Amino acid sequence: MPIGPRYRRVSALQRQFFDRESVLAAYEAALGRLPAGPDPQVFNVVGIGGIGKSRLLQELRNRTGQNYRTARLDLQVPALRQQEDALAVLRTEFGAQGVKFDRFDIAYAVLWQRVHPQLRMDRASTPFAEQSEVLSKILDDAMGFPVFGTAAGLVRLTDRALTNRQRKQRIKSDPTLQDLDNLTNAELGDAVSYLLAEELREASGDRPYVLYVDAYEALVPTPLPGGKSFGADAWLRDLLGQLQGGLTVVASREPLQWAAYDEDWASVIQHVPVEGLPMDARLDLLSAAGITEGGRQRSIAEASAGVPFYLHLAIDTYLQNPARLETTITSEHIVQRFLQHVPPDEVRILELLSVARTFDFGAFRALGRAFNLPTHLLTWESLTAYSFAYPLSQGWYRLHQLMVAALQSHLSPAVKRSVHDRLRAYWEEVAGRLESSPDRAGVSRSSPLREAVYHGLHAEAISAEQIHEYADRGMAMGGRQVVDGIVKDLRDYLAARPGCDSSVREAADCLEAESLLSLGNARAVIELAPEVDRRAGTAVSARLSLAAANARRIAGESRTAARIFQQVWEEQSGPVRVSAGFCLADIRMWQGDFAEAFDLAEAVYGMSRADKPVVRADVKRLLHLGHRFLLSFDAAADLLKEAEAEYRRAEDPFGLANIRTNRAELLVFTDPEAAVAEAAEALAVQRELGAQHEIGKAYTAMAMAQIRLGQPERASSSFLSAYAALDRAGYRSGRARADMYRAFLLLQQGDRGGALSTWRRAVAEFEACDVYPSLVMAIHRAAVRLGEEDGGLADAALRARAGLRPLGTLDALEHRTDEVLSLFLGVAA
Repeated sequence: MPIGPRYRRVSALQRQFFDRESVLAAYEAALGRLPAGPDPQVFNVVGIGGIGKSRLLQELRNRTGQNYRTARLDLQVPALRQQEDALAVLRTEFGAQGVKFDRFDIAYAVLWQRVHPQLRMDRASTPFAEQSEVLSKILDDAMGFPVFGTAAGLVRLTDRALTNRQRKQRIKSDPTLQDLDNLTNAELGDAVSYLLAEELREASGDRPYVLYVDAYEALVPTPLPGGKSFGADAWLRDLLGQLQGGLTVVASREPLQWAAYDEDWASVIQHVPVEGLPMDARLDLLSAAGITEGGRQRSIAEASAGVPFYLHLAIDTYLQNPARLETTITSEHIVQRFLQHVPPDEVRILELLSVARTFDFGAFRALGRAFNLPTHLLTWESLTAYSFAYPLSQGWYRLHQLMVAALQSHLSPAVKRSVHDRLRAYWEEVAGRLESSPDRAGVSRSSPLREAVYHGLHAEAISAEQIHEYADRGMAMGGRQVVDGIVKDLRDYLAARPGCDSSVREAADCLEAESLLSLGNARAVIELAPEVDRRAGTAVSARLSLAAANARRIAGESRTAARIFQQVWEEQSGPVRVSAGFCLADIRMWQGDFAEAFDLAEAVYGMSRADKPVVRADVKRLLHLGHRFLLSFDAAADLLKEAEAEYRRAEDPFGLANIRTNRAELLVFTDPEAAVAEAAEALAVQRELGAQHEIGKAYTAMAMAQIRLGQPERASSSFLSAYAALDRAGYRSGRARADMYRAFLLLQQGDRGGALSTWRRAVAEFEACDVYPSLVMAIHRAAVRLGEEDGGLADAALRARAGLRPLGTLDALEHRTDEVLSLFLGVAA
């Protein structure tokens, strides 16, 4: 008969005889100290692989009782090694036990929107929206309109969504929430961890909490000398260091050496070794399972070395065939005896499943069909009843590492590659189904893509371009974390194969560079891709080149960036060429080569299909900006309307928000009173999006309009707000442009020397960034009209004039420039 039901009955007996009395006593003492003081409390369960730490953690949790809230992080699951997903799991588990996470939910929603800007916040895509009272009410109250994940916007919405005055006030007055929109993504992640710890601490007054963290070595497989790591566990240390009022139980193979980072850890970590089971406990465990014959008991107990994994495997063997459990000499013999007494078909399917990191019933059936093995439910239940098959969420399983090693030793390299290839196809099928399912998001939706890449790598049947296709799909499904996971898998694969195909390394570099760029870490991208003069070659090489070029543009290296964009544009085809062409047109525009920029933009527009309205809208908006900088305001207004229509067709909130900023900037020159109102509308939208550079541009437009309206005090305040936002964004050229127009305010206030000094600073920054020669020329003409002869400004204007290629003649541009200067100098006079 199948062993499943019988084995489960014996498992209950095994737990009773799971002799870890010293560990249990130490754990009971640690629980008795809760709620603890202001310091975290870490109970570190230490033991070799197979000693039973995972089973022990489950036993500790079972014994903890209803007076405590508990949650578990199993770091064997790849996704849970990512901070974003781990925090979501903890919030869900503790939330189900009555903890209110109002502030954490808002902050996590902000982080989610930052990391997944292509998604809208709704019940389908927002994590735990159904479990969060505050988020569900906000989304309901939004009545179908897009909700943008910024703290300021969400806090405002809670005022209408919540009825409890105390909860509303607590959210509105929280200083961490008030500061979220000014944080980088990395700082935002730290803030989210802090708020989770705060919510748990406040809830620990009535019921203390215990967090169980299993398989720490999966997060940090190889510590550096002295106990440090490469930072993979930084988020976990940061979280656990803030957990007050509760207890954290961490299972690891080696004692945690976190005092190497901060000596204060030494006083809060309690190391508790888990030794092999004593002989009496081994014999009791075997007796409880029905293995009672003295000689057989003793040989198994000695061969196991007290490691529960081997004892459980011996019991599995006995349950298969009690009459044929021969004398055992070593732990290896225990494994081999087990495999000898398992039906051959089950051994074969176990060998195949050992190739998978995780598997489910579908993967089991896919492999069974591919290798002509049983695929019925009876066999599945038998396999998953073994002690070494650990259940995960979503109906997935994994096998114990020691059993994986034993089973894979029976497979030839060719068979392993074949299994990997079939598993890749299976997880690709799963991902395809989930892509068309709008009611699931995050790790549960995008993890199959990561598994597909993993198996494709080990099958040696996936190209760098295909890896990027999977990563792009993961992003579209809301899985920034799946891209980070793919990068980690690529790095692990490469570390084990120093002579691996360089295209795989390039794929890893490219995905990591794009990820770093999305976080605004341009310097790290430059360090990752220091060679910028190589030929782009493949599409992956080209994407890496574009990431490197964009990083250099942010850093002010416009010439270098333009050279890379040009190279990719000339060498590539398809979507990569479109992206390169747009970037090149954009940078040429700001370098003053309007003629080439317009030609490129028109070419990119012609290459963009009608089903890509966002790309087409971006091109129209770029052309509008070009006409505006050439001071052709009517043409600019027409193009802005066309761009807005395309963005509306695409339902792109980000493009529509930028249209508002651009309209305010345009109205400065044609209708300053309307510009102030439009800038205010733009600020409201851009604050919702958290786009600091756009906020700075909107404030600059408002200040320029207020100068024209003769409102110097309001203009001065607007400039200060503009500077604050532009400095936060690191937007060098935008800050210099604000300086240029603030000089007119200084003239209006009678500070001619300050105005000239400000203009000189703006010109120096424009030249350093290699942008805006038309503005350099305008600054010089403004100084001349004031009767100020400045050699430095004159020389800069000559250089700018030499590099300018406007549509039409330079004389015509200078004439329009003089007309616009009159709008500001007339007020200043």
